[in-house]
Amino acid sequence: MNARDEQGVSRREFVAGSVSGVVLAAAPLAAWAGRAGDADKAAVLAQIPGMHAANVKRLQDWIALPSIAAEGRNYPQGPEYMARLARDAGFTGVKLVPTAGKPGVFGRLDAGARTTVGVYFMYDVKQFAPEEWSSPPLEARLVHRDGLGTVCVGRGAVNQKGPENAFLSALLAFRAAGRKLPVNLVLVCEGEEEIGSPHFGEVVLNDEVAAALRHCVGVFMPEAGQDRDGGVQVSLGAKGVVELELVASGERWGRGPRHDVHSSLEAMVDSPSWHLVQALNTLVEKDGHTPAVEGFFEKARPLTDAQKAMIAHYASQTSEQVRKQLLGVDHWVRDSGWLEALQLLESQPTINIEGLVGGYTGPGGKTVLPHRAVAKIDMRLVPDMTAADTLAKLKAHLAKHGFGDIEVNMSGGYDPTQTELSSRLIQTQLATYRKLGVEPLLWPRGAGSWPGYLFTGAPLNLPAGHFGLGHGSGAHAPDEYYLIESSNPKIQGLDGAVASFVEYLYALA
Repeated sequence: MNARDEQGVSRREFVAGSVSGVVLAAAPLAAWAGRAGDADKAAVLAQIPGMHAANVKRLQDWIALPSIAAEGRNYPQGPEYMARLARDAGFTGVKLVPTAGKPGVFGRLDAGARTTVGVYFMYDVKQFAPEEWSSPPLEARLVHRDGLGTVCVGRGAVNQKGPENAFLSALLAFRAAGRKLPVNLVLVCEGEEEIGSPHFGEVVLNDEVAAALRHCVGVFMPEAGQDRDGGVQVSLGAKGVVELELVASGERWGRGPRHDVHSSLEAMVDSPSWHLVQALNTLVEKDGHTPAVEGFFEKARPLTDAQKAMIAHYASQTSEQVRKQLLGVDHWVRDSGWLEALQLLESQPTINIEGLVGGYTGPGGKTVLPHRAVAKIDMRLVPDMTAADTLAKLKAHLAKHGFGDIEVNMSGGYDPTQTELSSRLIQTQLATYRKLGVEPLLWPRGAGSWPGYLFTGAPLNLPAGHFGLGHGSGAHAPDEYYLIESSNPKIQGLDGAVASFVEYLYALA
């Protein structure tokens, strides 16, 4: 790793001084707190530079042990490793919480403080195909990225092990400084987020876990919240999701073959593959985009005037062209303008085909008429839609249109989540970002999903959100990365991300 950036500023000086977007060449991390006269905070922040190598190594070691729920990979090793990380960071009473699926992990850190905060972790990661990566996905190599600096490349690097490791590193900085945390913590982890959290409710509503969470002012998920321009969003919620398979088969349909046959027989035998394609075609309008399932929009809550104003402000402050380049697209749906596209992103529930699988897909041809075809589907939901109601509507739609034989197998999912702007959790996030020199953009809800509804809904009814400086990208994709050493004065590397969590904990207190 290069210890100096292109401007000749050392890493420790750079990380400390770049929060406002301006390099302050002589500002140590402790200066973030020292200016406020907080000796305890300054002592904690002063530990971070010296812990850098150990913090990087912890992330690399964690990436090397992927827990992949869809494959049943590294269970129970994954949750046991998560429990060990929690104990090392100071959590006590750490235990695995059994579920009908993969176990959760629960622990508490009692600092004798007046305020208690919940922290949500996921220890699982998405699947990967090594041949698609430029750097092996489990080696967590440190590589240079133009315009960014040194990044750690690996599956789970930003989703979510990088930000979570940065938060654990902040807790370790408190221990190294011999200082108590200013808040108590309740840690709740799951190992099935990447398959739609089908059993996380069993963790959250466990009697001991729920009792601890009831004392919390809110729950937050660590994130690497900065984009490549250094900006951050504060989202007030997230869309819900339903993940499922649609399976067409000759056996269930009663037409077509019960096993693969020669493709010449297409002349006299029905095709389950075409049956599935025809069913899929009924799910959207002729534009190939708008959901056509009967009643799909009836519970979708429209954007409020305040939410529309948030989106308009965001559109005025961000580059449409940069977003298009990042996504590799030239047009928004229906050739919408930037503002309209963002409003659609926030307001519209969706039906998406994740993948289609059927028959032979290897090299060359195999002239086969498959007996079975599968579509992987996800549906994103906005308030006040629910996963159960949306799934029921999809099944009813298929039956009405003559496709009741198609299997609908939901693998995971949950309802949308929403938190009030006025909540203490969100207001503290906004204040902390501004203190660190970053003006956050408010966002009505994330277009992605996480199971925050278990915290924001009954019986807990807690505010929930995300927080953290730092940067990463490529979640669910090849070459996923998390920024370690930043050469961009607008973006924090690992040390700055760790320091942002220290600041946030003091602000919550």
